[in-house]
This record gives sequence, C-alpha cells and structure tokens, in this order.
Amino acid sequence: MANPGITLGAARGLLVACGLLAVSGVGLARGVATRGVQVITVRDDTSFAGTVARLSEAPGYFDSDNLISNETSYLHAVSQLRAGRVSGGAYIGVGPDQSFSYIAAIRPRVAFMIDIRRENLLMHLMFKALFERSSNRFEFLSRWTGRVVPPDARRWDGSPIESILAAVDSLPVDSTASETDSLLVTMRRYGVPLSLADTATIRRFHGEFIQYGLDLRFTSTGRSPRYYYPTLRELILERDLEGNQASYLANEEGWRFVRGLEARNRVIPVVGNLAGSTALPAIGREVAARGERVSALYVSNVEMYIWRDGSFANFAANASRLPRDERSVIIRSFFGGGFGQSHPLNRPRHYSTQLVQSLDDFARRESQGWSSYLDLVTLGNR
Repeated sequence: MANPGITLGAARGLLVACGLLAVSGVGLARGVATRGVQVITVRDDTSFAGTVARLSEAPGYFDSDNLISNETSYLHAVSQLRAGRVSGGAYIGVGPDQSFSYIAAIRPRVAFMIDIRRENLLMHLMFKALFERSSNRFEFLSRWTGRVVPPDARRWDGSPIESILAAVDSLPVDSTASETDSLLVTMRRYGVPLSLADTATIRRFHGEFIQYGLDLRFTSTGRSPRYYYPTLRELILERDLEGNQASYLANEEGWRFVRGLEARNRVIPVVGNLAGSTALPAIGREVAARGERVSALYVSNVEMYIWRDGSFANFAANASRLPRDERSVIIRSFFGGGFGQSHPLNRPRHYSTQLVQSLDDFARRESQGWSSYLDLVTLGNR
C-alpha cells in the first residue's frame, strides 16, 4: 500500500494539477508537523470533496466535450443487466449522464464517475446541483436546458416522459442565465475548489444546453457532427431491447433513485485514466474498504483508444483486480464504422452496439491476452 501521508507541497501540487485546489488555497486537510514538514493525511478525509481529491489523478485530454452521449444503443445494455440480475454494489462509469440510466437499473449503493477529462468532473458537479435544485424530472430538464421553471412544476410528477419533453420545449429560455449563476452557487457548497477556468467551462457547458435545448447533439473538436449523432431528446426516448423506455428520465422512480444517491454524496466524480496507475486502482480499494463489490464497470468505447495508444494491458490489469462477484459485468460500446464492419450483435438503426461481459470472464481472458481489439469486442460479449 502506498504511503498514506504526503507532504504539503506534494499534496498541493497534485490537487492543483487536477484542478481540485486553487493555487491560493490553504488548509487542505488535517495534518501534523514532522521534522519541519507538514504531513497531510489526505487518506483520512472522507468528505465528498476529500474523496474526489483522494481518488483523482492529473487530468488528460480528449477531443470532445462529451456533453451528451453518441451511443443510441446505450439502453440495450439495461436488458442484459436485468437478465443477469446485476444489482447493488458499486457502479463505475465514464461519460456524462448515460451512466444515470445504468444506475437507475442497477440501484448501486455507491457510484464513481471516472473520466480522463476534468471537464467531466465539472459536468457531474453540475448534475449534482441540478438534482439538488429540482423537485421532479420536469424541473430537472427545465433547469438543465435553462428554461424558466413555472410555479406549477410539481403537477408534472409522474407524467409520461413524452409529455414532459413537450412541456419543456414550450417553456421560454431564461434570458438572464440566472440558473447558471444559481448552479455555480450550489456547486461551490460541495467543497471541490473551482478555478476561474472551471467557472468559465461550466458557463460554457450550460450555455450549450440553453442554446440548443433538447436538440443538442454530440460534437467532436475539429469534426462536423455525424448524421447518426443523436439529440438529447432522442437519447432520453431510446428504448431497451424489449422496446421499453429505460432512461433514468423515463419514470419518476428511476430519477428519484439517482437524485437520492446524489443527495447522500454517493455519486463521486473522479478524474482519472482507466489505464493509469492511480485512479481506477484507488477506486477499487475504496470499493473494497466500503465492503462492496463492483456490480458494473461501464467503459463506453474507451478501450479502443487505450488499445491504440498501447496501454490496454494496464487497463485490463486494473479492471481484473477490481473487487467483484459472479454477477459483476463490464459494459462497453462498439462503433463499427471505424473498422469497416458492424458487430454481430448490432441492431438495425443503431451505429453503436452495446456489449455486456462478465468481469470474471474478462479477467480470465486478460490472463490469456487478446490478439486484437476486434477479438476483445467479439469474445465473451452478449
């Protein structure tokens, strides 16, 4: 186990690199003076902000803001989770809000949102504030898209999601952007230091949702939107393999479960590389320390990128060491266009394919090795 104590300078350097500490910040955590050097016991800080800092590593770069997903097939995995009776435990996932739908289906006791980009951490702090400031799905979507929330918002409790989306579409945009200011006030109470750059990023992100509303699409830096990129509205209305609406916004119960988890500080955003030596192993230790096992690890198509950069073996080792049981799974997405072929499990109308594999099977195959990325996504998946 790594030394739990680090010097003040080292702690400040790491947290500043992660954007988790303002340069002028003081009083990081409880510490003692040792031979003239103050030792910070970061490991002992179990607050929400302390846990975020303790598990995170320095951020990296990806060429997209990932404000919303581009996986139209994301809810297909819900059918597989249900069939495999995947439930409880700890959830680990990448990306923005698509993980909330998996959380609503699995009902974990804690969830960790890991992403190489610090921007994703900021998005999840924004989501945390949106859940706190909203009484139901209608108000959540209204605030998320910067619409003026009417005084009778509670009358939409339990309404069909189609009716809620139509009602949100009819609301006027809040031209004062007061919701963004209110979100920032709420976010600062969570204790994660926000720099001026962070504040500007949050304003830019929320501004995108305000400008485009439910018609916002996934975009990549320097590339035009692809014809198959879904809108936020389309993602919310997607269905599982049985044709059922399965988004966390599809019904009040699923949304309220995620809201309750957020309220108890059990949706924890972490800055980290899945193939790195710090964040994912630290999450694994945190899960074990809580007496839990990983119910699901959602990686989207991150494996493709880490395969390309030669670090897949590191990720596979990290994932194989996570605490698990016979029902633990890994959820991945495959985009066939880049390989000139579709996946055998691909469904009509979807450019992406959602795949679910037992973590036990993944660990067994990890010890044997894979010959290619295509080998990875076609063996042991369902």
